[in-house]
Formats: sequence, structure tokens, C-alpha cells
Amino acid sequence: MTLRFINPTMHGLADYSAGLGLIAAPFLLNLGTSAPLALWFSILTGIAVIAASLLTDYKLGLLRTIPFEGHLAIDLLVAITFMILPFAAGFSGLDAYYYWVNAAVVFLVVALSSEV
Repeated sequence: MTLRFINPTMHGLADYSAGLGLIAAPFLLNLGTSAPLALWFSILTGIAVIAASLLTDYKLGLLRTIPFEGHLAIDLLVAITFMILPFAAGFSGLDAYYYWVNAAVVFLVVALSSEV
């Protein structure tokens, strides 16, 4: 039995939702109290997530130039960055927790994504 039940189309839906969430959530949560980078890094990452999704070779991709396996590698790099950034940039409180929770979610989505 495999636990990889998120197919590329479901992953694409998650990507576009996550991109929009990364753009909107910092304003809704008032991020940036410990460091302005906490607000802006989320917004820039949200834009990058949408751009990467548009370029990914899956049903919801537009230009389909990035193979799905490459997309998963990018997601993994984002998760690692989100895990390290609060320490490296001195985020505290909600700013740090926001990135750690997002890192955990991205790790989980990558782990549960199938390439078929």
C-alpha cells in the first residue's frame, strides 16, 4: 500500500491555492512584527509558487517546461528554506511559527505526491 495519493492534478490545485495563500496570509496574520522580511518573503514565494506551477508539466500547467519531478524538488527546497529562514533571519513569535507550519505542510505534500 502506498501513501502517495496526491496526484499531479491535485498537487496543482494545492500549488495555486498555496501561492494565493502565501500572498494573502501575511496581511491577514499581520506578519512582519519581528522582521519585515517575514511579510515580504511569503509574498515573493507565493508569486514564485504560482509561476513555477504555470511552468510545470502537469494538467494545470500552462507552458509545461518543468518536469513534475523537478517541481517536487523545488517544493522540497522551499520547505527547507521555510524551516531554516526563521533561525537565519531572526524571526520570532507568529512570524517564525508561520514559516515552520508552512514548511511542515510542504514537506507533507511532497511526501504524499505521486508522479502518476
